[in-house]
Order: sequence, then structure tokens, then C-alpha cells
Amino acid sequence: MKLIKLWEADFDRAYELQNTFVQDENGFINAAYGFSREEFQEYVKLRKQNSEGVNLPEGFVPDTVYLLETEGEYVGIFNLRHRLTEGLVHGAGHIGYGISPKYRGKGYATKGLEMLLEIARKIVPEEEIYLSVHKDNLASLNVQKKNGAYIHHENEAEYFTRIPLKR
Repeated sequence: MKLIKLWEADFDRAYELQNTFVQDENGFINAAYGFSREEFQEYVKLRKQNSEGVNLPEGFVPDTVYLLETEGEYVGIFNLRHRLTEGLVHGAGHIGYGISPKYRGKGYATKGLEMLLEIARKIVPEEEIYLSVHKDNLASLNVQKKNGAYIHHENEAEYFTRIPLKR
């Protein structure tokens, strides 16, 4: 199992994976929802630039999109924001992830998050990784807890978790 940067992945398989996700499910936003192949190609280029801190929209931080590959199949998407803004501190946090529907319930999210945390330790300046999860998505909350998360606080709709980054 490995994480591959979006722009280093096989284009056709990455496009196919992206199309297995709806536009917004449990807070996982599919920013390439409904894209044609040409639009997706431009999206991939933009994601690489954003990862390098180039052409970032106002208020955005560098972030890297990874695809989780296992046994030759792309099964999930993981996004790591390299640092936080005030909005991210009180919102989505450092990491967003989704596993394609046909691969859910097999431990891929847990392993993918574990692998992404190793990458985060080298990039993220904060002492903890910030995440959020919809309260009705207990599977994702359990993924986070298996990776050392604790519930920091909550509101009506979401839990806000933290994972200490031991360096």
C-alpha cells in the first residue's frame, strides 16, 4: 500500500477514482466533481502548483492530494494541508480523506491516514494534526481514533479531533 501524489499517478485510473465520489459526502468535497477529462487534466496541474505554493487563491495554504494505491488499485483520496489558517483551525483542519464506496470497510482509511501522518510529520509545523468529522460518520471518527486522535471539541454537527505529531 502506498500514497501517490495526484500528478504522479496514472491519469486514467486517477480520473476513474475521482468519478467514484459524489460532490460532497460527509464533508469530503470532491473538487473535481463532474469534470471532463480535459478539465481534470487542468485540475491535476493546478493541484501540483498549489502543493508548491504557486497560484494559491487568497486565504489558501499549500496542500497535496495523494491517492491511496493497494494491489494496483486506487482506492482513496487523501488531502494534506501543509499548515493552518484561522479558518482551518476552526474548520476542516489539515487532512481530508475519502475511500471509494466499493473499498469501504476494509481498513484502507485507517492505513492511509497512518501513512499520511508520517508525511505530515515532515511538513506540518503545528504540534498536532487538526481534523473534523461529521457526527453521523462514526466510521471516520473511528479511523481517526485508531490513529491516535482525541476529540478536542464539538459543535452540533461535527467533532473536531487532534492527533499529536510525535517527532
